[in-house]
Amino acid sequence: MLATQSHAATCHELAEELSAARRQTDDLFRIVRNDALYERPIAERHRIIFYVGHLEAFDWNLLHERVFGVESFHPEFDQLFAFGIDPVGGGLPSDQPSDWPSIAEVHDYVRRIRSSLDQKLDAISDPRVLSRDGLTLNTFLNVAIEHRLMHAETLAYMLHQLPLDRKLPQVETLTAVTPPVAHRSIEIPSGAITLGLPRAGESFGWDNEYEAHTVEVPAFSIDQYPVTSSEYLQFIAAGGYETRALWDASDWQWKSEQGISHPAFWKRAGNGWLYRTMFEEIPLPLDWPVYVSQAEAKAYARWARKALPTEAEWERAAYGVPRGEQSSRPYPWGKEAPAARFGNFDFASWNPAPVNSFPLGRSAFGVDSLVGNGWEWTASEFAPFPGFEPFPFYPGYSANFFDGKHFVMKGGSARTAACMLRKSFRNWFQSHYQFVYAGFRCVSR
Repeated sequence: MLATQSHAATCHELAEELSAARRQTDDLFRIVRNDALYERPIAERHRIIFYVGHLEAFDWNLLHERVFGVESFHPEFDQLFAFGIDPVGGGLPSDQPSDWPSIAEVHDYVRRIRSSLDQKLDAISDPRVLSRDGLTLNTFLNVAIEHRLMHAETLAYMLHQLPLDRKLPQVETLTAVTPPVAHRSIEIPSGAITLGLPRAGESFGWDNEYEAHTVEVPAFSIDQYPVTSSEYLQFIAAGGYETRALWDASDWQWKSEQGISHPAFWKRAGNGWLYRTMFEEIPLPLDWPVYVSQAEAKAYARWARKALPTEAEWERAAYGVPRGEQSSRPYPWGKEAPAARFGNFDFASWNPAPVNSFPLGRSAFGVDSLVGNGWEWTASEFAPFPGFEPFPFYPGYSANFFDGKHFVMKGGSARTAACMLRKSFRNWFQSHYQFVYAGFRCVSR
């Protein structure tokens, strides 16, 4: 079991997990040329330099006083790097590169925090030691690790939008050719699915993952595979972006005002299309999942005379089993821990893979590519489960986004850490955000 999935992990195991997560984010920042660290690839987000300091500031603000009783050595930076920006909404930031500290100052801040926290962790053998909040060090370390791993993914979204000449090219392995995708729908019988985590269990979860509760899901059918670029091209060719009836009013206004006419990862090239990977532009791979905003996914679903699945429907298709078998699976393929043969995840690739690349990852009902290769939008608003209690040390982590504007995504992408592939993990973004590695599949009821 991965350390970040258990409250029973040792302090040594969690310290190793934190070190591994640091290596992931350090490696990600290294792909940015030094003279590009003060750029802002996505208008709604901070400049890259903020995130270099933010990851350490988060760990420090979480642990230094609350757990270790250590005074801050740089309160100004602790505050400067404390909070990110929710993409889309709230206006665009107006700061200038000159408003930020030098990269040398930020690196020194990072180094001092790591040194101080590591010394304290080395001196503690029992991760059950309580903080001033009455919670264990184990809980806080799990929060620090997964927060950093989330940023290892969301930073990839941001750096993907950085001009290609502002990055240091890395090896991008394109997957082998697979047989043509045979699209079909799969019937999912009615049945129950348990959403969320039991609060009394040993598994770590974020506040929005609790409390476990069972939902009855009526029968429906779902696409075996996520919608591919080939299928989405048909939507574009049919005038999907110009057909008002396919779009909600707010989505149509957003699309029109922003001039949205195709997925953000695509680029027109004469009569064809290119796909913009992290480091180059390639001919559009037709069997890759299409990455779009939830607004675009809903419009496609209407055009196809279908709908996006609810969170419960998606989980029923992914983790449910036919009647007479065990109640559910921890992963679509069964009980085995995530491994490369089951899907495209855990930083295995910079790119998606053809949607039919991992037949061993199929669910009990035969639905493919549910975990990894791209998050999947649902129709469900991000909202609290019954019995929700915010983290006392981070009350706004989820609650600030229970606003009817954010929607649940399930599954994971190629850049999602294995520890966050657990059944109960919930991701969420606003419906007009195009830059997430998120696709979708459709259902019929």
